[in-house]
Amino acid sequence: MSALRYVPEHETAAVITHELALDAARKAFTATVDSAALGSLVAHGSDPQNRFTVKPAASAEDAGVKIGTYWPGNDEHGLPRHHSTLLIFDQHVGRIGAVLEVGAANAYRTAAADALAVDLLARPDARTVAVFGTGHQAGYDVRAVVRVRPIEQVLVVGRDPDRAGKFADSLAGEGIPARTATAGEGAAADIVITATTAGSALFDAGRVRPGAHISAMGADGPGKRELPAELLTRARLFCDLTAQSRQFGELQHAPDDVPLTQLGDVLTGRAPGRRSPEDITVFDSSGIGLQDLYLGLALLDRLDAA
Repeated sequence: MSALRYVPEHETAAVITHELALDAARKAFTATVDSAALGSLVAHGSDPQNRFTVKPAASAEDAGVKIGTYWPGNDEHGLPRHHSTLLIFDQHVGRIGAVLEVGAANAYRTAAADALAVDLLARPDARTVAVFGTGHQAGYDVRAVVRVRPIEQVLVVGRDPDRAGKFADSLAGEGIPARTATAGEGAAADIVITATTAGSALFDAGRVRPGAHISAMGADGPGKRELPAELLTRARLFCDLTAQSRQFGELQHAPDDVPLTQLGDVLTGRAPGRRSPEDITVFDSSGIGLQDLYLGLALLDRLDAA
């Protein structure tokens, strides 16, 4: 058996890129059609506000588990609220072969799923993106999406005007044209990203225009919700893993008789994506372990090459 390999946070953060994450996401979602896409466990720490998820994954060659934590009180300690640790098994003896701290890399991984959905489902002529949320994940999603569509305007929608303004200014400082907007303006964008911790709809379904694409990234637990109920009956619905989306993703709120299509089936040509310029498409990203497994393997390859 090989010696246990430990890769600390600063090493994975040094090599992660949007390109590496998107390539890993393509491989992971392709693998969902042939591998056992396993569901996730959502639990909480001794303090119920502290949550963690356990995401197992197994492909034809590899297997692993990602543990993602959300400790909101970490602000007081000068630490990020989110962190992730990935365990990859030694396939010969069933022990842990590698441990990777992937806090920063996980943000790229989540954003890559958004970018992949946009690339597969959004209209080719999409030029405006609205992002609901100004937190840790929102910026990564915007930066990933502008790489797959020629975006001319990013609209930032946030509850705190000051924070939304600073967020828009930070994007503009990177050369991404951004400004603050109302919820109504944001809902009318070509592409809408929701990256919040909301428990109720963020906008009115009537403001969403024909041809829009929505990536719902925030709902990852029972009761959480970002989209209006009416939208889930008007739109064509896509997800990473059907059973998980129905359990605690955004599509836990979708009617039982509305079909869901897994993004991996679109990626591999087994199911259609956008069928007309007027389609409204929704992608629910609840997060699956295969994304973490393939990202971890890509990080190890990049580190070995370096």
